[in-house]
Amino acid sequence: MNETMPQSGFYAKVRHGLPAVIARWLDLGRGDADRLALILTETARVAKLGEPDATPSGTTLQHWACPGHGDDVPLWAGRTAVFLLVQMPARPVPADDAEACAWAYCWLRNREPATFEAAAEALPDHLREPLDAALKAAWTDRQGLRLV
Repeated sequence: MNETMPQSGFYAKVRHGLPAVIARWLDLGRGDADRLALILTETARVAKLGEPDATPSGTTLQHWACPGHGDDVPLWAGRTAVFLLVQMPARPVPADDAEACAWAYCWLRNREPATFEAAAEALPDHLREPLDAALKAAWTDRQGLRLV
């Protein structure tokens, strides 16, 4: 990757943060890991957030949630977990910068807003501050056509 590009580390942060997104879904979702894997997969299909080949097992979902396994997490799973987490009454927020980057990346991929302002305004109030910097970075990355 070209190190002169200002966003060269953004996607790496996204991949690093995806396990935390899955872990948060496992923590806050209702049910055991197998049930949460099924909900994640079926939601992805119904909400058109991806086309999973098959429903992963709960064990696979738990594997994806382990730090260091970001490259194993399919983007449909991260996108769908963010989709579901944003709607939760618990109002979860990302715990660190990498997780915030994953949330912001998925937010933009899920919504495809026309402007940065539209993307920011569409965020639930409780996520505006925690995702402020990450959403700006995601938008800049998207404008560089690397969010496609």
